[in-house]
Amino acid sequence: MIILIKILQFVMSLSILVIIHELGHFTMAKLFKTRVEKFYLFFDPCFSLFKYKRGETEYGVGWLPLGGYVKISGMIDESMDKEQMKLPPQPYEFRSKTSGQRLLIMTGGVLFNFISAMLIYVLVLFAWGETYLPTSSVKYGIVTDSTGFAIGLKNGDRILSVDNQYIEDFQQITPDIVLNNRKSIQIERDGVKMDIRIPNEYIPLMLKGKGQISYRTPFRPYIVKTFGKDSPAKSAGVLADDELIGVDSIQFTYYDEYQKYMAENKSKPVVLNLLRKGKAEKVSVTPTSSGLLVIGGTGKSLSQIFDLKTLHYGFLQSVPAGINKGFKTIADYLKQFKLIFSRHTKAYESLGGFITIGKIFPGVWDWSAFWNLTAFLSIVLAVMNILPIPALDGGHVMFLLFEVITGRKPSDKFLEYAQYVGMILLLALLIYANGNDILKLFRK
Repeated sequence: MIILIKILQFVMSLSILVIIHELGHFTMAKLFKTRVEKFYLFFDPCFSLFKYKRGETEYGVGWLPLGGYVKISGMIDESMDKEQMKLPPQPYEFRSKTSGQRLLIMTGGVLFNFISAMLIYVLVLFAWGETYLPTSSVKYGIVTDSTGFAIGLKNGDRILSVDNQYIEDFQQITPDIVLNNRKSIQIERDGVKMDIRIPNEYIPLMLKGKGQISYRTPFRPYIVKTFGKDSPAKSAGVLADDELIGVDSIQFTYYDEYQKYMAENKSKPVVLNLLRKGKAEKVSVTPTSSGLLVIGGTGKSLSQIFDLKTLHYGFLQSVPAGINKGFKTIADYLKQFKLIFSRHTKAYESLGGFITIGKIFPGVWDWSAFWNLTAFLSIVLAVMNILPIPALDGGHVMFLLFEVITGRKPSDKFLEYAQYVGMILLLALLIYANGNDILKLFRK
């Protein structure tokens, strides 16, 4: 069910964004009296799932969910309609419009995606406000892994600042370190303030999911609710609603202490100390080779453990706040994008496709999270489309700027070949990104 909810959210979000993007091209084309022959959600090679025609435009839904398109008369695009380009230009065609009009038609999708992201952020802040975990409220300190330990961090450390700058939102600490190439973390350990240097090799590891800095939580209560496939705990007799209070008569204060103990005793018999309907029980079990019991548990919610902070906005307040959030998201995403081309960070090795995108959606339907993620993906779609790659909006803009600067228009044959090259590049990128996703599944 969790996977299904994630998929439904991803498909719904993608559909909304594709429609908005193509509506941008459509609106600009209509504004300058340019004929739009097709408006499609998803691609329709060979056949479409649904279509109808109204006026001069055919509207439809394709079967290949890799985006969408509008077919504009007199423009070399994904349709590769070469026959139309052999005929004399018509007043209603894209190629008959001024350079300024063509530029707005080409960038209409990107503009609509940026504007819609800002609008969504405004409405989200107005409807739900903004809730975050203040760094000062992380009272039990942090948890990290062996990569974090290697640079000098320890579980229980309290983060004071990064490069001597206080970060109000605790969950922005890791992104801040990665995106801004921070050099040091200031911590407090057992009442003593310390400075931890961040070595150059730490950033590439963080991009691969190692050395993450998270908040430390108490171990109890831990109520068993679900069992995974081939759960050794279930086979040993653990029941739903049992409370796990310890292992081998050891009482854990923090959840990471329990994880460490189980990792040290992987594939070894241990005794689970349980409370079942208020009565103490002991169950012998052998964890998996990864030190797991393959169970799902519940405890206190984040708001019950920490003092979260919620900022509420009136409508007039939400407008500048939403726009500011949109511009900050754009700036942060451009920093992320820059990392992909860095030989130092090797972020390209972590590039993901549809599975990676789908995973960012929560396993329960949360409208606030859905719209926040949709706004973020709208910005991603806009930035990706404005790249100067043939077959993308940015490729068309690049050739138009060449025409404006030199006074020479690239030939239709050149544009046709450029379109083929761009489509091959995009297909290669698609295969690489989704191939990374598949490899990650096998490495688990």
